[in-house]
Amino acid sequence: MNMMKTFLLLTLMTALLMVGGKILGGRNGMFIALVMAGIMNLGTYWFSDSIVLAMYSAREVGPQDAPELYSIIRNLTERASLPMPRVYIIDSETPNAFATGRNPSHAAVAATSGILRILSADELSGVMGHELAHVKNRDILISSIAATMAGALTYLAHMAQYSMMWGGRRRSDDDSDSGGGWASLLLMILAPLAAMLIQMAISRSREYDADRDGAAICGNPLFLAEALKKLELGNRQCPMQSASAATAHMFIVNPLTGGGLMSLFSTHPPMEQRIHLLEEMSRGRC
Repeated sequence: MNMMKTFLLLTLMTALLMVGGKILGGRNGMFIALVMAGIMNLGTYWFSDSIVLAMYSAREVGPQDAPELYSIIRNLTERASLPMPRVYIIDSETPNAFATGRNPSHAAVAATSGILRILSADELSGVMGHELAHVKNRDILISSIAATMAGALTYLAHMAQYSMMWGGRRRSDDDSDSGGGWASLLLMILAPLAAMLIQMAISRSREYDADRDGAAICGNPLFLAEALKKLELGNRQCPMQSASAATAHMFIVNPLTGGGLMSLFSTHPPMEQRIHLLEEMSRGRC
């Protein structure tokens, strides 16, 4: 069900991008928007892993550098029938982790030094199981495409703003019904909001699935539940200063602080709900 919802949301985001292109440039604009989406998605497919690892100055480690972490990941990949991913450590006291890579054969798992310091071996196993579930379900590619498409929609909104500022665009014969200035105004206002909501919905559904599948990989849902409790507290006490909104969806816990209304627009599900579902899973109720 979540995979079908994700597919429909990505289709909706592509449709919005094409409609935005038509509003700004008629049929030619719609075609250009579609080509632009294809190019961006191809770039995301090939380069997203190296970009995000470089952003956080992650360093690759082997079994001699981080024996416990490497051993946990190797054991989990064998249980999940996955290739061994590259393993990275980010020098940050903020406890967090993420996975990246275009497919299971080109995956990488990164953990901060902070998460290695505060979690037990069982809890770390729960977290790494969650990240390997993302790898197995190819969530990294899906989330990266969603983020890229959201960025494209926001860019179209900026183009609509500039178009209105400089006197609107020149109408073409085949887009006389596009609504002119009103359509551009709606695009400018609604496109970023729609992009954010769709990306949020995709990210949240994939997090729930990764929690469930990761718990199955590590063998005990309570390992991940206990880890999430520590990670939530740790991120509140020591937020990641270098965190980027463009990559926040990749982390197991949202590295960006903010409560109240901002929590409604988080790319992560409510922590209380995630923990509750894991605890219910441990009791055999879901």
